[in-house]
Amino acid sequence: MQPAGIVRDVHILVAADADHVINDVTNALSGPETSFTIVREGRDVTPVVANRTPDLAILDLQIGSMGGMAVTMALRLDASAGKAPDVRILMLLDREADIHLAKRSAANGWLVKPFDALTLQSAVTAVVTESTVAG
Repeated sequence: MQPAGIVRDVHILVAADADHVINDVTNALSGPETSFTIVREGRDVTPVVANRTPDLAILDLQIGSMGGMAVTMALRLDASAGKAPDVRILMLLDREADIHLAKRSAANGWLVKPFDALTLQSAVTAVVTESTVAG
């Protein structure tokens, strides 16, 4: 049984090239009603979103050849042009100084790594329920 306040029945896209980030996210958010799509290259996010729109995209700041900020801006641009759905985005940052990047790219929320499972779960709940979160 998941604790109260945890988002249920969601599909989450996780974009990261580091195994430990993917493991931290999937371990913290796994449940019987949660599914994941894992993307290891930033440039692959847009076609994946077009194929199956996630309830949430969790984007690492560093994702191979195209980072989380660029991916977020590309998704926002496509959505504003009506070419793609609007996707809720939680960005995983490397340091406090990167917060301005998350704000500038219009991410719905962000966390600075490292984070614990409870903090990630709270941030996901806030972003999915349309409350902007910063952590």
